[in-house]
Amino acid sequence: MDDFLIYLRLGFDHITDPGGYDHILFVIALCAVYTVQQWKQVLILVTAFTIGHSITLALATLQLIHYKTDLIELLIPITILITAITNFFFREPKSKSRLSTAQQPNRYWRYGLALSFGLIHGMGFSNYLRSLLGNEADIVTPLLAFNLGLEIGQLVIVSLVLGLAYILINIIRTSQLRWTLVVSGIVAGMALSLIINNEYLGKLLQ
Repeated sequence: MDDFLIYLRLGFDHITDPGGYDHILFVIALCAVYTVQQWKQVLILVTAFTIGHSITLALATLQLIHYKTDLIELLIPITILITAITNFFFREPKSKSRLSTAQQPNRYWRYGLALSFGLIHGMGFSNYLRSLLGNEADIVTPLLAFNLGLEIGQLVIVSLVLGLAYILINIIRTSQLRWTLVVSGIVAGMALSLIINNEYLGKLLQ
């Protein structure tokens, strides 16, 4: 049980670590178009991301798939940039009538994007977890605990983002569109900086 709690804490610390803020940026980008009132959409979106990264986190940690670590470190900020850019064009239907059903594929496409990008982030998570495991014989329990820690940390980030959005939109009366554009713009800029400064990209361009 002590080992379980240790890996649970390590998973939580990994995703919430300001020093490794790439995963934080991605979660922020996912939530930037939603408010507290749209928590159901956020829950589905986060679940899609969870399913994606849980799959590759398990496969990579069990060494059932292999990949270039440098490539994944480049792809992660690219997923952040793409997600932030899609926010500029995303419009959540305000009406629940039949007239708004034509806009539903936009929402489903976003869930698919979260699932797909989650696969990439899962491989990034596994790099850290495998370095912790070393020659550990039993990796199933640490894997489950670490993944659960990731999810708890992820939910904390989501709660903070939606809480800040509530304050700015409902109390300070900032428009939801302005909130989305500003947050997405900041995230896109930071992701672009990560891409430009990525060493693997530099090698590819040489």
